[in-house]
Amino acid sequence: MFGVSNLVSLVISAFIILPIVIFLREMSYLIVSWIFGVINPRLTIGSGPRLFKIGIFDVRKYYHVYSWFSYDDLKNDSKLAYIFVYASPIFINLSLALLINFLLANGWVEEYKTFWDRFIFYAFYYVLFDIVPMYTVNGKPNNGMIIYELIRFGKRVDYNTESFIPATSEMEKQHEEYLKRIEEIKKEREKENKE
Repeated sequence: MFGVSNLVSLVISAFIILPIVIFLREMSYLIVSWIFGVINPRLTIGSGPRLFKIGIFDVRKYYHVYSWFSYDDLKNDSKLAYIFVYASPIFINLSLALLINFLLANGWVEEYKTFWDRFIFYAFYYVLFDIVPMYTVNGKPNNGMIIYELIRFGKRVDYNTESFIPATSEMEKQHEEYLKRIEEIKKEREKENKE
């Protein structure tokens, strides 16, 4: 039976554990791309209108699941660099899940076992959907498919005209257009309300 304790666990999972796993996943792109000389990186957290931007961190108004890492280019534009960048979320989530599982198995973090079990679940969830090569929304490849194609064909074979990891400059233009459209809608509604 679903009770109050289950509701609390669900809220903690959805609003604390999942955002942490997603943030770590996106940070892994950033950390590894820095090694290869990333140009104009940005870590966007959430979606919709911007609440604030501090350095490379762009925090948006709506739910955290729609978070992403963007950049304009890498100075080291090699196949190996891209393999490491796209493999980074797999390695960070797998490493953390295995480490926490090891700590749980040895009784070192028993006090918050339920929390850590759920953390491991979400980490492995993202590993599964990153590592198994497949195409996702709009024919975009997941990380596993990009890595597979880089190894097999020596280049990204992306059948979509949009980049898998968007360019920061393009994302900024889209955000500005989004804000302009919101202002236009507000003005239209104000005009309708006056009539």
